[in-house]
Amino acid sequence: MAWFKREPLGTGGEAKLKVPEGLWIKCEDCKEILSKPELERNLHVCPRCQHHFRIGARVRIDLLVDPGSFEERDATLRSLDPLNFKDQKSYADRLRAARKSTGMDEAVVVGMAKIGGFPVSLAALEFSFLGGSMGSAVGEKVTRAIERATLAKVPFIAVSCSGGARMQESVLSLMQMAKTSAALGLLARARLPYVSILTDPTTGGVTASFAMLGDVLIAEPKALIGFAGPRVIQDTIRQELPPGFQRAEFLLEHGFTDLIVERKNLRPVLIQLLGFLVGEPPART
Repeated sequence: MAWFKREPLGTGGEAKLKVPEGLWIKCEDCKEILSKPELERNLHVCPRCQHHFRIGARVRIDLLVDPGSFEERDATLRSLDPLNFKDQKSYADRLRAARKSTGMDEAVVVGMAKIGGFPVSLAALEFSFLGGSMGSAVGEKVTRAIERATLAKVPFIAVSCSGGARMQESVLSLMQMAKTSAALGLLARARLPYVSILTDPTTGGVTASFAMLGDVLIAEPKALIGFAGPRVIQDTIRQELPPGFQRAEFLLEHGFTDLIVERKNLRPVLIQLLGFLVGEPPART
C-alpha cells in the first residue's frame, strides 16, 4: 500500500535540492529564463532576443573605459533637503535609503578616464538611485564634468539613464537643465566634442537638457527616450500612438538620434568616433 501513498517532498531520506537565490533571471522581453552567469558574460544582454537589461553606472564605466584608467571626481558631493519635502516618506529618508542600497552618494558617477587611449571626461547616471533623477547635486556634478573637459581640452561623454528632474527639489532641480546646457555651450565654443549615450530609460528633464545636446547621439536598442511618457502623451492628445513610439528605432527613423549601437559594440564605436572627432590618440608611454 505504500506504493500508493503520496509522500511529502523532501522525505524518505533523500537529500533536498537547494537552488541558490538569484541564479536565474527572467528576460523582461521574451520571458526566457536565463542563468545570471550567462547573462553577465553576455554584458547583461539576453542571448535569445537581445534585450538590453539596465546596468549600473559603475558597470557601465567598466565596460567603456580602458582598464584602470577611471579616476572618479566629486564622489562625496550630495544633495541636501532645502525644501524639507515630504510625500509618503520624507526626501531625507529616501536619500538615506538610496545611499544605503546603492553604496553611492548620488545618482551620477563622474570622472576622468581613457577610452582607446583617448583622454575623456565622463558622466554616467545610476537609475537605481531614485530613478537616476537629476537633483541639484547631479546637475552640479555633470556641470563640473563638462567644465573639466573644457579646461583639459578633452571630449565629454555622458551616459544617461534617468526618469528626469527630481521632483523633491522643485525649481532647484529644474535649474540644473539650464546649468548643464550652458556648460555644454562653453564646451561647444571650445570646439570640443560631446558624445551622448542614451540608454533605457532617458526621459524628462535629462532628455530636455544635456542628454539630447550631443554632437553625436548614440542609443542602445529599444531604449525608451522621450520627455513625457507615452501614456501621458496619449491621454493628453487622445490619439493612438504609432508602434514603437519613443523607442530608439523610432527616434533614429525620425532623425532624433544618430546611431543605435548594441552594448557589445559600444566601446569600439566610441573609439572610432573619438578618432574621427579628435584625431590620433596620444602615444602610450
